[in-house]
Amino acid sequence: MEPMESYVLITGASSGIGRATAVRLAKEKKNLILVARRQEKLSALEKELKPEGVKVVLRPLDLLDRKALEKMFNELKEFPLEAVINNAGKALGRDPLDKASDEDLQGMIDLNISAFLRVVLLSIPHLKKTQGHLVNIGSIAGLEIYENGATYCGTKHFVHAINQGARIDLLGSGIRVTEINPGNVDTEFSVVRYHGDTEKAKKVYQGYEPLHAEDVAEAIWYALSRPKHVNIQQIVIVPTAQTTTGKIARKES
Repeated sequence: MEPMESYVLITGASSGIGRATAVRLAKEKKNLILVARRQEKLSALEKELKPEGVKVVLRPLDLLDRKALEKMFNELKEFPLEAVINNAGKALGRDPLDKASDEDLQGMIDLNISAFLRVVLLSIPHLKKTQGHLVNIGSIAGLEIYENGATYCGTKHFVHAINQGARIDLLGSGIRVTEINPGNVDTEFSVVRYHGDTEKAKKVYQGYEPLHAEDVAEAIWYALSRPKHVNIQQIVIVPTAQTTTGKIARKES
């Protein structure tokens, strides 16, 4: 019997880093399982990837729906997972900690901590079978703190800690665990953070060239493509114009 073809699962695949990663991996002829809330965007991406000749499985669901997420992973037994790209996450608001809305705080905790961890835990049994690769998308905000971003930074510090803990607890399983920590990336991230205010979002990226989603996707592929005996534990990737979360060299317009 021929071995079953393997797949790479990507959460948050409909836009930004997740979408760029799907495009990059399709060029490497990786079969894909694409997970996101927006069915129409997933379908458009599937159509775009068709010329690459890879198999694409769409799973439109909300990661906050615990039962739906568990059901999906239970149904993936026929799809050996060589890698899981745990990408979905968001920032909400730029208010001081004591003035941030409860809705914003809870929204970040629910997705960046609860759903993120659930994906990790549900992935592990699958990745143990394949000695696969878990790639968690963090942020430089998980390595430092910036003004008016305490909760978002806290959620990404959680991601950083889970990566370290997973590598320790999964030692000997053959699973590789990689953490990708980008700086400013020009995606829908800031539009979501500012609740759809596109003018505010544009200002985040004015006066310098930020990272593009494709830059981060390239870093993800680099980690995935190393030999089995090599684990890239962490990649920190920022624009040349950025040193830390709050230090950016902007050119005057």
